[in-house]
Amino acid sequence: MIIPLVIVLVLILGLVAFGVTGFNRLRTADIGAQEALGGVDVQLTRRADLIPNLVETVKGYAEHEKGLLESVTAARTGLQQAAAGSDVAARAAAEAAMQAAMVRVNAVAEAYPDLKANTNFLELQRQLSDTEGQLSFARQFYNDAVATLNKLTQTIPWMFFVGIAGVKPRPFYEAPAGQQEPPKVQF
Repeated sequence: MIIPLVIVLVLILGLVAFGVTGFNRLRTADIGAQEALGGVDVQLTRRADLIPNLVETVKGYAEHEKGLLESVTAARTGLQQAAAGSDVAARAAAEAAMQAAMVRVNAVAEAYPDLKANTNFLELQRQLSDTEGQLSFARQFYNDAVATLNKLTQTIPWMFFVGIAGVKPRPFYEAPAGQQEPPKVQF
């Protein structure tokens, strides 16, 4: 009589341990995806923080380029608002607007030879270039984390724990059409 009871208890404990493992694995993957998206936000914020310095440097050379400076400021504001939200598509759209504005800033730099040689401008361009590389890495890291999470939510046995863990598949970070590469800076 004791042996069947022990077998039942071992089976119950095994099922509970399996359930806890499934729950924890899904939650860990979801937290990893949230953390990776935070990494994208950090780089978007870094880029947005560099923009005012670049604009100030350009402003001294291009006082009449008021429309350009306003569009960069609006793009930066949109980027900050998108980073504060949870919509991945909104982040990508705001990033595309910022890239378009930066292309215009670089076009102004072409028109002002002194600006292209300005040490502050060159350093800011280098920092923005570094940030673009880090942003690209952060996007890839996020997509890798999302791929792991999405595989778990759609494969047996983990898919049975999705409701209990409160986890659902996440969207991949996809750049809008034509925005797969950072803007080219040519001097």
